[in-house]
Amino acid sequence: MAQGVSFRKFFVQIISNLELFLLFFDTMVPKIRGEMAKFKEILSDINELIVFKHSVFALPFIFTAMITASKLQNGSVWFGWKLLFLGILCAVSARSFAMALNRYLDEDIDRANPRCASRPSVDGRIGRGNLLLFIIANAVVFIAISALINPLALKLSMPILAALGGYSYFKRFSETAHLMLGFCLGLAPIAGAIAVSGTIPLWSVLLCFGVVFWVGGFDVLYSLQDMEFDRTAGLYSIPALYGKEASMFISKIFHAVAVLFWLLFCAAANLGFFAYLGVAACATILYFEHRIVRSDFSKIDRAFFTLNGYLGIAFFAFIFVNLF
Repeated sequence: MAQGVSFRKFFVQIISNLELFLLFFDTMVPKIRGEMAKFKEILSDINELIVFKHSVFALPFIFTAMITASKLQNGSVWFGWKLLFLGILCAVSARSFAMALNRYLDEDIDRANPRCASRPSVDGRIGRGNLLLFIIANAVVFIAISALINPLALKLSMPILAALGGYSYFKRFSETAHLMLGFCLGLAPIAGAIAVSGTIPLWSVLLCFGVVFWVGGFDVLYSLQDMEFDRTAGLYSIPALYGKEASMFISKIFHAVAVLFWLLFCAAANLGFFAYLGVAACATILYFEHRIVRSDFSKIDRAFFTLNGYLGIAFFAFIFVNLF
């Protein structure tokens, strides 16, 4: 009889605990879902702010430098999973730092520009305090990852961050801001070469200058849509200072110089037929980019994002085929 009573008490206790668990579950699940929804919204706002997919402009050139350095140094294009992982983290954290800092420093300019007024840093979705924390966090991650790569990478991590941060100020006093933006992305192949070889070979500098003028050229085209606003705001963009026709011509010159530096890169790295074919393919893409923009300014986004994204991927693909 006593055993029966004990069993009933045990059973009642289990039911009671189960009821408490279900009550806790019913209470917490909506809260967890709510927090997850908020987290997804934050990630969406951050992505809108810095546009992660635009990493496609820098990553192909980082990997081009890494496979070139690995082939020349080790006889193989494969540089290892560790450097692949660390390279991606460095690229993403550096770009996130630069884009977030640009949005932080340019909030007043973006607020006055109708094209930028809906950005999360302007409409209040991401507060200045949170944005500053995001900037600091990415800077710390970049420096920490650089330390894991090699001593030269660590030594240059702070100067690289300074260069990335300096771009936001250039357009306030110099039309060379377009090339400064190019330099920020042009650091990518030099960083890739450093990661694999621990040195800065000549070919990586030539590849860097190619990226500088490539990015500078398409940034001039992209700035055409802000030409009138830049004039009103007193910003030193090439379109604002020199007008549409001169800007189109300057962009063509920049892109011609970019192609020249890419050819010099191929020669300095002793690359073969497919590498030169890749440069020719990129020159063809740039030609069509100018055709598209000249015919219709509304297609600037297509020229900026789509064609230049394809260009970087094509460049890497041809160099990979050449080295493999």
